[in-house]
Amino acid sequence: MISEKWIKIANNKISVVYLLVGTEAYFIEETLKRLKRQLSEIGELEVINFDLEEKNVEEVIYESDTLPFFSDKKLVIARNAFFLKATEKGKEKVIHDTSILEQWLQNPSPTAVTVFIAPYEKLDERKKITKAMKQYADIIEVSSLQEHDLRSWILHEVSNLGKVISDEALSFLIEVGGSNLVHLQTELLKIATYLGELAEIDIETVRMLLVRTLEQDVFTLGNAYLTGNKSEAIEIYHDLLKRKEDPLKLNALIASQVRLMIQVSHLKKKGYHAQQIANQLKVHPYRVKLLFDNPGLQNEKKLLTTLNDLATVDVQLKTLNINRDRILEMFLMK
Repeated sequence: MISEKWIKIANNKISVVYLLVGTEAYFIEETLKRLKRQLSEIGELEVINFDLEEKNVEEVIYESDTLPFFSDKKLVIARNAFFLKATEKGKEKVIHDTSILEQWLQNPSPTAVTVFIAPYEKLDERKKITKAMKQYADIIEVSSLQEHDLRSWILHEVSNLGKVISDEALSFLIEVGGSNLVHLQTELLKIATYLGELAEIDIETVRMLLVRTLEQDVFTLGNAYLTGNKSEAIEIYHDLLKRKEDPLKLNALIASQVRLMIQVSHLKKKGYHAQQIANQLKVHPYRVKLLFDNPGLQNEKKLLTTLNDLATVDVQLKTLNINRDRILEMFLMK
């Protein structure tokens, strides 16, 4: 779907209002880059950015409706359109008059291309403004890729860099590098630069150069703890502390992993397969795949006990006036 939208942009079939929905930062920035490039080829371009957590939507509408003075076209980018998702009343930083936006969407300015960005997994379909956006804006899904599509994307990026990658290296890259496309693109460029004239990306090179994501390190740490490998868990924890990671944040990430394991275990027992579980829990399919055959799922009692212990650690990290690094370390040594 997104490739079709990009082809239309390249062919100058550009809509006046877009809504980008999803959490994949790479697709968001790539879409904006393509719009900027194509609009700049048509003529002088003025780019104006808004953060809708700081500015109200009326300012976006006013800017879009104001004729450009020093350029042929405007690109108005409005990030964090949180009024399209379910929000708790009284928690908003900015109050938006979405009724004005609903009216404006029916007759937007032809001298500007206005892009609303909703970097969320799910919108509130019950809201009138969400329905209006879906009716009048050009919707572009910018969600994370499924594993098959992720592999295809990596192969495409590798080809663009003039390289090939072995199956073993590709699998390791996904397993350790995660599914964040911005991170993977950066790592692939680094690997290609290191190889120089050499054509093949092999697993030894990937192992040597690939920077592990924080989520992957926490996943490995959690697995090590749950399987009783205390020395590995402590070693990873110390490495993370050297990288200035906060124990409170690490504790929360481990708890999130254990909570997901409990949910996957419960749904697996009900007969759900991995893709169904990912859809049900609204998480990336690759995260579920990593956990689906994990032996730790079989001991749900231990997972529940661990989650309860992590809640205790969370309270201790927030209240005890002692070395915070040691609190989580003592838990990992239990």
